[in-house]
Amino acid sequence: MEWFRIKRDIPFMRHALVFNVISLVTFLIAVASLATRGLNLGVDFTGGTVMEVAYRQAADLGKIRESMARLGFTEAAVQNFGTSRDVLIRLPVKQGVTGAKLSELVMQELRKDDGTVEVRRVEFVGPQVGGELFDAGALALLFVSLGIVGYLALRFEWKFGVAAIIANLHDVVIILGFFSIFYWEFSLPVLAAVLAILGYSVNESVVVFDRVRENFRKMRKVPVPQIIDNAITRTMSRTIITHGSTQVMVLSMLIFGGETLYYFALALTIGIMFGIYSSVLVASPIVLYLGVSREDLVRPEKKMEAEAL
Repeated sequence: MEWFRIKRDIPFMRHALVFNVISLVTFLIAVASLATRGLNLGVDFTGGTVMEVAYRQAADLGKIRESMARLGFTEAAVQNFGTSRDVLIRLPVKQGVTGAKLSELVMQELRKDDGTVEVRRVEFVGPQVGGELFDAGALALLFVSLGIVGYLALRFEWKFGVAAIIANLHDVVIILGFFSIFYWEFSLPVLAAVLAILGYSVNESVVVFDRVRENFRKMRKVPVPQIIDNAITRTMSRTIITHGSTQVMVLSMLIFGGETLYYFALALTIGIMFGIYSSVLVASPIVLYLGVSREDLVRPEKKMEAEAL
C-alpha cells in the first residue's frame, strides 16, 4: 500500500556522515548522563511500598503530595489510578519502618485532610526483589539483542546483523538518556516499552534491508550508495503509514492515558521517532561502511550453475 511514490531517489547516503556525527554526539551525551546521573529507578527496582487509596470525590493530588512530604517522602510518586477518585502512591524504602507501619502512618496523615479516604491495597517490594527484577530486565535486553543479531545474520548477512544491533542499541541508549537527563522515573512499564522498541525498530530495518537485497538483484550496475538510497526511498510511503498510525495510538495514550501510562507512552514515543531515524540514517550507513556488496547477498551465477551440476 502506498499513499505516494517518489520518482527520484533521495540521496540519504550522501549526507550519511553528517547524520552519523549527530547520532554520535547524541549517543555520547546520553552515555555521559547515564554514567554521572544514572536512572531514577522506581519502586519496582529499588523496593518500597505501593498503596492504592480511594476517595469519595475527586482526589487532590497536590495535597496528597504535601502529606507525603510531611512524612519525609519528598519524592513519593502520586498519581490517579483508573478514576480521579482512586490514587496510587509509591513510597521508597524507609529504614526502620515496616510496610505495615508505613501504611498506617500514611493513612493517618491522609485522613487529616479527608476523613473519607479508604485504603484498597498495600504491597511491599523488598530491595532484593527489586534488584532481581533489574537484573532480569538487563538479561532480557541482552538476549533480545543477541536474538536480533542472529536473526539478521541468518536472513541476510553478518554485516546487516552488526548494523542493526548498533542501530537498536543506539535507540535504547537514547531512550535511557532521556530518562536520565530529565530524571523521569524508570519503572517496569518503561522497561517493557524499551523491549518493545527493540522489536519495533528491527522490523523497520528488516524492511529496508530486504529492499536492499532485492535491489542488488535488479540493479546490477548501480553503485551501492545508490542502491541503498533507492531502497530507503521506495519504503518511505510504507514507513509513514506504519509509524504514523502507531504514533497516533501512542500519543493518545500519552495525552489521555493518565499518569499511570504516561512514562510508558513517553518511552514509546521517543523510541518510535528514533527507531525510524536509526533504521534509515544509522543502520544503512553502517552497512555501507562495512563494505556490503552484491556478492554478499546474491550468489554468483557461475557458482550456482556449478553447484547444480
